Amino acid sequence: MFRKIVVAYNESPESQRALESGVQLAKSLNAEVQTVTIRADLPAYTAYAAALDASTLETLSEDHLKIYEYLQTKARSFAESRGVELSCYLIDGGPVDSIADFLRKHKADLLVIGLHRRTSHLARMWSTVYELAQEAPCSVLGVH
Repeated sequence: MFRKIVVAYNESPESQRALESGVQLAKSLNAEVQTVTIRADLPAYTAYAAALDASTLETLSEDHLKIYEYLQTKARSFAESRGVELSCYLIDGGPVDSIADFLRKHKADLLVIGLHRRTSHLARMWSTVYELAQEAPCSVLGVH
């Protein structure tokens, strides 16, 4: 049934649980599994640092990219330790539209996302997850 599984992946514990479930499901179904990570913009305050030294912005961007590379390496290692090959993608843009476009482009059968416990602090995050579930062109599995 599910031949292509995509895990929405970032540095959060919820995302790590989604990765664990996605890898386990891919292994049991002999399915392909991929992660997709949205590259966040640098914080607005970095503009102040760039105003003082133009090379600072480039250095911060490189460091930011290294964090994503480490995250992807960690995910691949986790999957390989369970006997599963994992492809990782880093994309730009808004999370909902970018992930929905990725799912369409890669013809995914299932999106696995980590669910946050609903708190006032995370209510904004929940709306993104809900919107993504509405826009995804495939089935969605939410993992606690």
